[in-house]
Amino acid sequence: MKHSAKAMTRKDRARDGTHQAPGGSSPSSKRLTAQLPYGIVLAGVLAGLATIRTGDLAVRGGTLVMAGALLAGALARLVLPEGKVGMLSSRRRLVDAGVLATLGVGLLIAGLIAKVPGS
Repeated sequence: MKHSAKAMTRKDRARDGTHQAPGGSSPSSKRLTAQLPYGIVLAGVLAGLATIRTGDLAVRGGTLVMAGALLAGALARLVLPEGKVGMLSSRRRLVDAGVLATLGVGLLIAGLIAKVPGS
């Protein structure tokens, strides 16, 4: 079978996200919705970095914000179905969740034991 837009089977279109869903939502809006968990984790990490940037006293808080974002990403990777996690999915589910959880726990421990200068 020739592989063209006309020759794509329903299964191929469903996998690629190129079919029109019932209810009128477009494929591009579905792709953006699928990236929402990744965007939330990214926003949390950026918020933690911005908090750390504000000064020495905010290092602990920023580290804990980043740890929370990564742990939330690990939880999202575990509970959300494959098509809804977007770029959080790069390997198998348990590997992705394990890596995010390990980084989150490491930052959590670092944030809790960090010595804050001047306090």
